[in-house]
Amino acid sequence: MECAVRSRAMEGMTVGTEEPIRWDPYDPVIGKDPYPVYRRLREEAPLYYNDAHDFYAVSRYEDLDRGLPDWQTFSSARGNILELIKSGIEIPPGTLIFEDPDAHGIHRRLLTRMFTPRRIGALEPMVRDYCRRTLDPLVGEKGFDLVAAVGTELPMRVISALLGIPDEAQESIRDSADKFITTEDGGQMDFSAGAVMDTEQLSAYIDWRIKNPSDDLVTELLTAEFEDEHGVRRTLSRDEVVTYMTVVAGAGNETTGRLIGWIGSLLAQNPDQRRDLVADPSLIPNAVEEVLRYEPAGHAIARAVMTDQEFHGQTVPAGSALLFIVAAANRDERRYPDPDRFDVRRKIRHQMTFGYGIHYCLGAALARLEGRVAMEEILKRFREWEVDWDKANLASTSTVRGWESLPIILR
Repeated sequence: MECAVRSRAMEGMTVGTEEPIRWDPYDPVIGKDPYPVYRRLREEAPLYYNDAHDFYAVSRYEDLDRGLPDWQTFSSARGNILELIKSGIEIPPGTLIFEDPDAHGIHRRLLTRMFTPRRIGALEPMVRDYCRRTLDPLVGEKGFDLVAAVGTELPMRVISALLGIPDEAQESIRDSADKFITTEDGGQMDFSAGAVMDTEQLSAYIDWRIKNPSDDLVTELLTAEFEDEHGVRRTLSRDEVVTYMTVVAGAGNETTGRLIGWIGSLLAQNPDQRRDLVADPSLIPNAVEEVLRYEPAGHAIARAVMTDQEFHGQTVPAGSALLFIVAAANRDERRYPDPDRFDVRRKIRHQMTFGYGIHYCLGAALARLEGRVAMEEILKRFREWEVDWDKANLASTSTVRGWESLPIILR
């Protein structure tokens, strides 16, 4: 493990004028701009070992392309977050992002009925109507906070519409999910006994829906028959449906909100490309894809290594935690020419923001829809803006990186 050993040996040393390579996903200083560190990892330590937190990491596109689809070797059954893998807690059934086949396939098939092209497409008028009603009153103003106006509210309303959650319960469910998955700068998620997401409102809604069935998705999940991993024909239990809904609510709100914030900041930093999008809106879908590549909300995906594995001539022992650094792979020079340049015309065959393989994000089409419609509606009304960087707040936590506030100044 030459590079891993070298990384440990370099602690407290310098090489030339550069500091030793150090990547800590909990370090808020690195989190402000991790890309120079990622560049050095790709070139100098493509297999990196962090002694303080006892994990390995890979950063090149080819390593993610190889590893993420290989669920037999790089397992999700202990979680996809480093803190969760390290906690050793038992994950409840139905948390399909933390499962391997056969259970994963069975549970994912049940949930895919929520994300069919027809259902996603049917949400577009609602997404557009919300953007219009939110943005129209802001025309003529000197500025507004894009994250507060659109990034925080839109994903919550879309997920709630998908699930049929009533208006009065939406904010508390969103806030509970955000509180659980969001950490302070430098902090870790708490998976100790009793540290769980508050699902009281969601549970109450499901209990009500059990007594008042309708033609919505929750009723579908409560009544759908399937054969489980033990060969038993049954329906989902009430607790399993709560788990399903918790996964969807938690995953859908935070990351899509960050996407909208990155749209606002990147187009402010690249006004020439913003003007190109105004002149030719057909570029917008690809621009959303470039935002996703350039600034993914989630920077790393964790896996448990099931058997000894070799990367770059070194061995990662079975039982280790391995982080696949998505944000580093998305800027790998071997995959993308001039990767640190934001380019709305870039040809993007595949980027790793939504993962790869059996755990490819179920909500990817929905996130793209929200990003596209939000960008279209923003650019229809506001062709020139800057960001008040002194008042903008960039947060980097153990799970997501993005703008918590983004005040824009209209021109």
